Amino acid sequence: MSRMDYLRNGGTPFDGFLYADLGQDRAGNTVSVLSALARLGLDPWDEAADLAALSREGAYSRLGGVLARFYDVPSLGRDPGATIPRLVDLLPKAPDRKTTQGLAPPAGANALGFGPILAVLLVVLFLVQTFILGSDGTGD
Repeated sequence: MSRMDYLRNGGTPFDGFLYADLGQDRAGNTVSVLSALARLGLDPWDEAADLAALSREGAYSRLGGVLARFYDVPSLGRDPGATIPRLVDLLPKAPDRKTTQGLAPPAGANALGFGPILAVLLVVLFLVQTFILGSDGTGD
């Protein structure tokens, strides 16, 4: 199931975690985990899936490292020991293969790209011109 399918069905299993409040930034805007991860240049759903696949201690350590790089919410820096366990508790406990499958394309899905398709089309066009439209080789 793709990420868009989850959204059409009412969300993802990571919504509780991703939409959790981290506090207010310096401009007074409420910052969620989703916006914090996005501001750090991370894909929030991929990061949530990776965290959910870890043990509680592993998720705590990794999330702590990620949020340590996030300086936009001053209150987060003052008391990360209370925030991170609360966030880790919001992650799905035991994601099955159906939960994480489809959130990212399978490995090698985009390996071929557009180049081979273009090459095949050019060969087909050449063959059509040569055999169907005909050419006597004189250039006329």
